[in-house]
Amino acid sequence: MAFDAALAAAPKTETKPTKWQRFKVDLWLTDLNLTEIGIMKHTQHEAESDQFTKDMEIIGQIREDGKRSGIVAYRKELWKQGKDLKRRLVIKLFSENMRWRGTMELMMGRSLQLSIGARGVPVTAFSLNLSRSKQLIQLERSAQKWPLFPEKFSFFIETSRGPRFYRLRRNVIGIGADYTLYDDKNRKIGSLDHRIVNLGGSWIVKLDASHSYAALESVLQMFCTMLRFNGAVRRHVSHEVEMVSRGRAVRELDHQEADLYQNPRRRR
Repeated sequence: MAFDAALAAAPKTETKPTKWQRFKVDLWLTDLNLTEIGIMKHTQHEAESDQFTKDMEIIGQIREDGKRSGIVAYRKELWKQGKDLKRRLVIKLFSENMRWRGTMELMMGRSLQLSIGARGVPVTAFSLNLSRSKQLIQLERSAQKWPLFPEKFSFFIETSRGPRFYRLRRNVIGIGADYTLYDDKNRKIGSLDHRIVNLGGSWIVKLDASHSYAALESVLQMFCTMLRFNGAVRRHVSHEVEMVSRGRAVRELDHQEADLYQNPRRRR
């Protein structure tokens, strides 16, 4: 009885509501957009950032609190006209005033290595280079993939408090390409909500504010942009794996990808 009375008298602790950091990755259906309209616009973007190359195509924007805070683009010719192992998806993230924030690159050599190791399951691998970061972040699709099982990706970010590990898992129930973000303690800390009404592709991203920081937000913004090409990237990797197995592959990597595999401790 005394124990029950003590429990009744104990103050109840209230769970604080989670504060969310929100942004929207809004991709356009066509290449015609307000950021590109104008004969001199592309040249102007090239002048504003050396990361904005001649074959860049702006395909979307990042919006926060109803305002545009960033722009996403990809190297159109490299993806549309590239062949064999030299065909790669390269996505770049810029600020509103065209300052480079990061690059996400499909690594064909690494993707084929992992796919062959997974007995033909397409395991796509990406390398992310963020401005002001010494780390090249490796984001990879899980080889643990069976029919009807959800797709998963993983990556880690080196922070001042050590590495932070993350897992993105596609939701089983859902019409669009919805994903949930988990930390290394398997806690749900974010969600990527695909809005299929927008034919170009649109994701509402929610992050637990206590876990949110600039590098993680940039990774998720480029990941959402990659999802627009996700199916085509998997098919491309599968095709190249098949060409390797048949002995018909053109075994030559894009020189910029090859540079990323160079030993940083090699004798120069």
